[in-house]
Amino acid sequence: MNYTKDIGWYYINGNNKSPSWSGVEYLYKFLIHNQGVGPQATETIQNKIEIGDIAQLSFDGIKFAHTLVIVNIENKYTKSGIQIASHTLDSFNKSISEYTFQKIRWIHIERVGI
Repeated sequence: MNYTKDIGWYYINGNNKSPSWSGVEYLYKFLIHNQGVGPQATETIQNKIEIGDIAQLSFDGIKFAHTLVIVNIENKYTKSGIQIASHTLDSFNKSISEYTFQKIRWIHIERVGI
């Protein structure tokens, strides 16, 4: 774990965790900019995603407000062919096309820094 206050990646308990565990923008910034311990990622395009990558949704086209984990890919060229897991409504193997959103960003996990 990366215990850097506010920008790290750690989870002790529900009251002692980094903002990246529950804040969409904090997670994005951590994954994209992390050069230390923990996952390191790049923003990518839909047809480059893999299982275990992240999708973040913007419902208003301005602010990204929801994070999903890609758990299955039947066809990476269609949104209906990409299944996700999400904690908000406890979803698993739900098609990303079942969401109504304005924008989506894809985050590919490149490696895990040690």
